Amino acid sequence: MTTDPLAPYRWLAVPAGHEDDLLDEIFCLSFIRGLEPAEVLRRFPAPEARPEAPQGWPQGREMSLDEYGHAAFEFGDRYGGALGGGHVGVVRAGDWCVALELFGGEAVRGDTLARLSSGCEVVAVLRHDYANHRVAYALDGETVTCFNPYMPDMRSGSDPDRLNELMREVGLPPEPATGDEDWNDLYSTAVARSFHLAARITGVVPTPRMLSGPLLVGPVRR
Repeated sequence: MTTDPLAPYRWLAVPAGHEDDLLDEIFCLSFIRGLEPAEVLRRFPAPEARPEAPQGWPQGREMSLDEYGHAAFEFGDRYGGALGGGHVGVVRAGDWCVALELFGGEAVRGDTLARLSSGCEVVAVLRHDYANHRVAYALDGETVTCFNPYMPDMRSGSDPDRLNELMREVGLPPEPATGDEDWNDLYSTAVARSFHLAARITGVVPTPRMLSGPLLVGPVRR
C-alpha cells in the first residue's frame, strides 16, 4: 500500500469549480508564529488609508468562511478584482496563526511580509492560477527565500538556499528539472507541494475544518 504524502494538501490545488473547491483559484495562506490573531490583522496594511474599508470593526470581526467569502467577493466585484478580496481572515493553530486571503496575496508582497515577520517567523503560500504562484519564508522582517514553485531553482532572498533540504524532501527540487517528466510532475503538483513544504516548516496542516471559522476578519488595502 502506497501512502500519498500530498493527500492532505490536494484539496488546496483542485481546479476552480470542482466539487471539492473551497477557496477558489486565487488565495494566500500565511503561517505566522508567535503573534495573536488581532496583532496579525494590525500588521497588514492599515485600513484607515482606504476610505471604503469597513471602519466599524478595525480590530476584526468573527465570521464563518462563508461570511468572509461573501465580503471578499463583494469587495472584489466592486473593484473588478483589481484590489483582490480586500480582507484577511485569521485563525489560531497552536503556536501559529493561519491568515487566509481570498482573491488576494498581500502577504507575499515585500513590505507586508517584512511587517508580518518583524520579530517572528512567517511562511506564505500564494496560489494564483492567472499569474504566478509564490512561496515565501521570512524571519525577523527579512525575506530569507522566495520562489515560484514552478521554478524552485530560481530563488531570491537573503539566504535562498536555507530550505533546500526540505524542498528536496517535498519534491520542490532547488536544482533545475532534468527532463519533461520531472517538469510535468512539478507543474501538476506545485501547489500541493508548496503547502506540504509550509507544513514541514510549521507543523501546521491546513484543513477545511480549520478554515471554516470562526475567523477573525479584518480589512486589507494595497
